[in-house]
Amino acid sequence: MMKKFFFAAALAFGTFTAAQAQATLGVRGGANLSNLSGDLKNEDRFENKVGFHGGLTVNFPVVEDFFSIQPELLYSRKGFKNNSEEYTNLLLQKRRREGSVDYNYLELPVLGHFNAGPLYFEFGPQLSYLLSVNNKTELYDGDGTRISSEKDAKSKDGLSEFEVGYAAGLGFKASNGISLGIRYNGAFSDFVKEDVNFEGDLTNARHSVFMLTLGLRFPSGN
Repeated sequence: MMKKFFFAAALAFGTFTAAQAQATLGVRGGANLSNLSGDLKNEDRFENKVGFHGGLTVNFPVVEDFFSIQPELLYSRKGFKNNSEEYTNLLLQKRRREGSVDYNYLELPVLGHFNAGPLYFEFGPQLSYLLSVNNKTELYDGDGTRISSEKDAKSKDGLSEFEVGYAAGLGFKASNGISLGIRYNGAFSDFVKEDVNFEGDLTNARHSVFMLTLGLRFPSGN
């Protein structure tokens, strides 16, 4: 399955290369604000989590100064935070436990870019491959001081390795090749095949991600 993903990535990045001499390479990175969407049994259990993304872009002009196709290959960290839990231990000390789950993906969006002067609009399909899963747990005392922090890898059992989704956004691009944009990533498919860790709460869950993204193209231009 991983070979199929890399084949799709190579195909998207290689298409039109010979014919499109004006294609521009670039880099992109920024922050993610992620959570879950879908028919969740207990929505209050899940909170927004901050992550990040970064990777490479190739822009192929189709209609000069108006429309282009831009495939990207990105590493993206999605997930959610669990509701914090407050309790009193056996020594009658107040404690607060916070947890989060990171889903680390390799993503291939293929976006249509529409330019309106310095503004651009983008949308298109996206294929994502789940690389790994990590759980993080932090423990705080009654004064809010962190006592401990643990992070451990989890199995991908019960999860769909591939996710089919979409991306849409808008932003501002400068003549020097720098761009700043806001993008939303949604999913058409559930990422859980069998919920083995959250008591069925994630059975119909889908990733939902807002991205603040900074890009740079080489050379600058379209």
